[in-house]
Amino acid sequence: MQSIQQVLYTFTGLIGLSGVCALVALMIFMFSYRYGQKLFAWIEHNTEGTREYLIEKLNILFYEIAPEKITRILLIISFGVGIGVFILCGLFSLWAMGIVLGVVLGILGWKIPRPLVDYLVERRIKAYQGQMVDGLTLLANGLRAGLSVPQALALVVGELPNPISQEFNLILQQNRIGVPIEECFENLGKRLPSEDNDMFVTSVNILRETGGNLAETFETIVDVIRERVRVQQKIDGIISRNKMQANVLFCMPVVLFGISYAMDPKVGHEVLSSWVGLTILGISLAIDCVGMWVISKIIKIKC
Repeated sequence: MQSIQQVLYTFTGLIGLSGVCALVALMIFMFSYRYGQKLFAWIEHNTEGTREYLIEKLNILFYEIAPEKITRILLIISFGVGIGVFILCGLFSLWAMGIVLGVVLGILGWKIPRPLVDYLVERRIKAYQGQMVDGLTLLANGLRAGLSVPQALALVVGELPNPISQEFNLILQQNRIGVPIEECFENLGKRLPSEDNDMFVTSVNILRETGGNLAETFETIVDVIRERVRVQQKIDGIISRNKMQANVLFCMPVVLFGISYAMDPKVGHEVLSSWVGLTILGISLAIDCVGMWVISKIIKIKC
């Protein structure tokens, strides 16, 4: 009799477990059916889309790299680093910390190339803007001396360093293979989007169609850029102190935890080896990052 009851209890438990699994499977199916298109679009955006995005941005930076190499690099800095950190933490019996750090570093390794490449492109645009005053001054002097626009561009290519030299040389190369000069300048505006560059490209294309003095226009653009740089430098000087305060506030919790760990390694090891301690540290770090993000939005001023 007792064995029959045990069988019934086991059978009832299996039926309950099967029901839960069936319900979970049904929910997953309904979710996939309802949001399948968006789900696949998200997967493509974070796999093939990431690779194509990096290729496009690296072309702006004049870096030529095969798509297969980009895929390998993404896999190494995400899954490779995550697994390596997990194994390293396992050697010191910090399995909980290894799982958390492995997952976090794996996600960061897959996500960080986009903002990193965006930062490099933004830095290139700023460097290009910093050279526009000298470049447009040389263009104006060349046009006043009787040179054509391609000849004046070649003068800038020979006199100034990268990135403006590379960008103007690309215009000349495109023009040599038959691309109209107006379209070459439009491609420059698409590659390096900025207010100063858009103003430069638009003025060149309009004046070449309607006629006008390009040299005087370039000198006017140079005056506008100089005034904008002066205002931007004044704003940067005002907010630099706030940036320093934000960095100190962001680093303070990490520094305090490091000091506490150095003073009492046993307590620090217990925090890093338990799920509760890692959860508290994760929440603290998340709050710290959110605070840093809010401060950066407050002190960021566009002119």
